[in-house]
Parts: sequence; C-alpha cells; structure tokens
Amino acid sequence: MKKTLIAFSAFVALTFPAICPASPPHPGPYVSGFFGVSVPINTDVTSTTSGPGAKTFNDRVEFDPNINIGGTGGFDFGFLRVEGELSYKNGEMSKITEQNSGTRITNVDGRLGALAMMFNAFLDLHNDTRVTPYFGGGVGFATLYLSDTFGTETTTGNRTRLYWSDDDTVFAYQAGAGLEIALTKMLSLDLGYRYFGATKAKFNNHSSTTTELKIESHNASVGLRIKF
Repeated sequence: MKKTLIAFSAFVALTFPAICPASPPHPGPYVSGFFGVSVPINTDVTSTTSGPGAKTFNDRVEFDPNINIGGTGGFDFGFLRVEGELSYKNGEMSKITEQNSGTRITNVDGRLGALAMMFNAFLDLHNDTRVTPYFGGGVGFATLYLSDTFGTETTTGNRTRLYWSDDDTVFAYQAGAGLEIALTKMLSLDLGYRYFGATKAKFNNHSSTTTELKIESHNASVGLRIKF
C-alpha cells in the first residue's frame, strides 16, 4: 500500500503541474478533514495471570486493514505549518499465534483502536506549481481501546476468550509526508502518508489478567484543507 501511494503521488506531482497554473503560498489559519486506511503492523502481546499458578503468555497478533479518519486545525506560516490533530485508527485482529507453544488461533473476533490527539509540524516545499510536497511529524497522546477478544484454537477446536476489554492512554508519535494540491486559493486536496506509533499500553480490566501491547501502523489518507 505504501508503494502504491508513493507511485500515485509521483504521478500526480509529474502530471498535475502541466495542466494547472502556478499558485503562490497562502499563509493563514486552516482546517482539514481526512479519510483513509490504516494498516496496523503485527504486534507482540504479553498476558500475565496473577495468583497461584501464575502464567505468562506471549502472542503474535496479525491485523486486517481498517479505517483512518480525523481532522486538523492549524496555522500556515508560508513554509511551516503547525496544527492540532484529532484522529481515530482501528485494526481488526485476524490471526493470533501463541509464541510459547506455536498454537495458532483462528476465527479471531477482536479489535484494537486508537483515538489520538497530536501536535504536528510540517515543512511545505513550495514551488512554481500548485503541487506542494511536504514532510514532518508530531507527538501527542493516544487512548488505545482493546475489545473483548475471542478465538478458536486450531489444535483443540475450543473457542476461548483471549483478552478482556479495557483502555489505556499512552504517548504517541508520527512522521510522514504528502502532497497538497491547490484547487483554489482557499481549498486544496491533501494526499498523505503517516507512520503512527505509541508506547506500550497496559490493560488490566479483568481482575486476574494483565495484557500489554503497543500499536504501530501505516496510514494513507485523502483529505480536503480549507484556508481562511
């Protein structure tokens, strides 16, 4: 997906300038909204039971792609933009492998979501066209939501609860790049890629089990930006 986005962005950058006249930078406040896809990276999950006979389970969790949606508000200084961002990303668990025994879990029903509040800064590489490449990143906080998760063991056929629902707020960060394509002096199209990550979260809603994991994802989006 990342390669596809890069190829598409390169195509736009090469062809769009030929059909659009140049547009100068337009500093000022702006708001934007975006929608796209989030591709979570496989992650390791550690579950620890307490009390007599306490055990630790190490799982490898795989995800299916899901939504990436959000909005921003900020100020464009001409070559530097600073903004606040509110976004939500979600990943559906598809497969789980118990690392200690190699047992595979299928028919997984569970998800991991991230509601993030970020402070971003981007450098805009203005030129003589309406297509402006940019790059940058941001830091902030994300509340991770782990759902009740069930799965079927391939060796026994038993369907069990693997994780209990809970949430935790952790430090988050992101970096990325994209293209801003000016449609008018006030309206522009934004094609973006972000790598998003967060520090390890700890879930302990169930009295006898603690679950720890972190989220990392590749995110592609299409958005509209309105400058005032």
